[in-house]
Order: sequence, then structure tokens, then C-alpha cells
Amino acid sequence: MSEPENKEELTDAAEEEVTESGPEETVSETEVQEETEEKTVETAPAVEEKEEEGEGAEEEIEVVEEKTYTIPLRHVWVVTPRGRRAPRAVRYVRNFVSRHMKAEEVAISNEVNSAIWSRSINKPPRKITVRAVKDKEGKVIVYPAKTA
Repeated sequence: MSEPENKEELTDAAEEEVTESGPEETVSETEVQEETEEKTVETAPAVEEKEEEGEGAEEEIEVVEEKTYTIPLRHVWVVTPRGRRAPRAVRYVRNFVSRHMKAEEVAISNEVNSAIWSRSINKPPRKITVRAVKDKEGKVIVYPAKTA
């Protein structure tokens, strides 16, 4: 009789360990994701503040060139079927910036992406104003334009 009781006790203990360890892992994963999202959001304003002050402090992004563009997306509306407009608008923004900044590698920030996708896949904005920042390695990052 003692053996079956021990087996039941062992399975109960194992189930408790599984239930205790499961939620902790998911919490830690979401915390890590939130931390990485916060880091990416904090990088852009830090660069803006350094540029305005004119300090030569080291940052992740060393700005070589910065330009503001108003990108017309009306061509995307005319050419593309309704269900594919937002992805095409994102590609168009990337191509436009690479063509005008003469860069191979272009990254679009989450803010610009969410602005394009704000009205769903069917209705991206007709035009968008962005700020393109080129670093010393030739990589361009696209941020939303500053509102003055």
C-alpha cells in the first residue's frame, strides 16, 4: 500500500512543479519582450536630444545625414488591390528612402509602420512625412517627422 501512495504523491508533486514553473517562464518572456521594446523606443529620442544639443557624446547611432521627406502614397492606392495596400506602402517607403538617401540598408521604425497600418490593410494614408537618419555605416533608419 505504501508504494501506490508514494506514486500518487510523486505525481502530485510533479504536477505542482509544472504548474509553478509554467507561468514564471511566460512572465519572464513577456518581461524580456517589453524591455526590448522599451529600449528601441528610447533610442530614437536620445539621438534627437544629442543632435539638438550638439554634443559629441557616443551613442548607438552616429548621425551622418538627416533629411525630412513627405512621401506620396497615392500611387499605392491606384496600382494595388485593396487587400494589399499597407504592405505595399511599407515597401514603397523603404524604396523611396533608399533611392533618395542612396543607401542599401533601410530600417523602418515601429512608429512609422504603425502609422501606415493605422487604418488597416485597405486604407493606408495618402501621404506620410518621415525623418530619415543615416549613420556612418550607411544604414538609414526612418522615424516619423518631428512636429514643430
